[in-house]
Amino acid sequence: MHPLLGGILCGAAGGVLSGAFGIGGGILLVPLLGLLLGLDQAGAQGMALAAMLLPNGLPAVWHYHRQGVKVDRGLVLAMLPGFLLGVTFGAMAANALPLTALRLVFVAFLFTMAHRIGFQAGPGEARETHAWGLGEALGIGAVGGLASGLLGIGGGVVIIPLLAWRLGYPQHRAQVTSLALMLPPIGLPGVWVYAKAHPHGLPWMALGGVALGFAGAALLGARWATATQGPRLRRAFALLLGAMGLLLLRNAFRA
Repeated sequence: MHPLLGGILCGAAGGVLSGAFGIGGGILLVPLLGLLLGLDQAGAQGMALAAMLLPNGLPAVWHYHRQGVKVDRGLVLAMLPGFLLGVTFGAMAANALPLTALRLVFVAFLFTMAHRIGFQAGPGEARETHAWGLGEALGIGAVGGLASGLLGIGGGVVIIPLLAWRLGYPQHRAQVTSLALMLPPIGLPGVWVYAKAHPHGLPWMALGGVALGFAGAALLGARWATATQGPRLRRAFALLLGAMGLLLLRNAFRA
């Protein structure tokens, strides 16, 4: 498939997930880039991170804002340093270490968060949002960045459940906060590590297609999310976490 067309298709699929659930979309981009463009695991992860350097989620964030879902800018700024540190170490680990054990740990985390969000009392709905501390914000950002660099995902799949669990954020607010965190090119250190480690570099032609498909589809996903009630969206997100865990579990044993 032509790199530009393949990039558009992959970007559109990732964009829908990004806008609807506030995640980076890399969890779907990585396997699709391998399937449609023939990239290996490291190349697909690096490409997914590179695609998220652009502010593709801006239309989705603007739509959330217009619907009255506000971003805690202070929290976003506080998470940034932790994310930058985490994504750098995560990318280095992905290019230097066997990933099977690390992926299994991440899968266990996803299943735990899916159970907590989907089957226990709804975090952020059954209790009030509480104030965050700097250390807590840095820690959430660092864990999200580590997952992002290690697996080529946006980090929202980790950040959103942590915002809900630790801070009591409602689902919509957690999602728009995650999207806002991804607007600056915070994955750049990880992309640099992947680009240097990949023998043939990253397919930059496809990047434009990914960005093009991503931005429009993210807006569509955000419109669906803001029209969906919190409990239903929370359960849908829990199912998504479970599906991601199963996909990563399969990949862990195929690697």
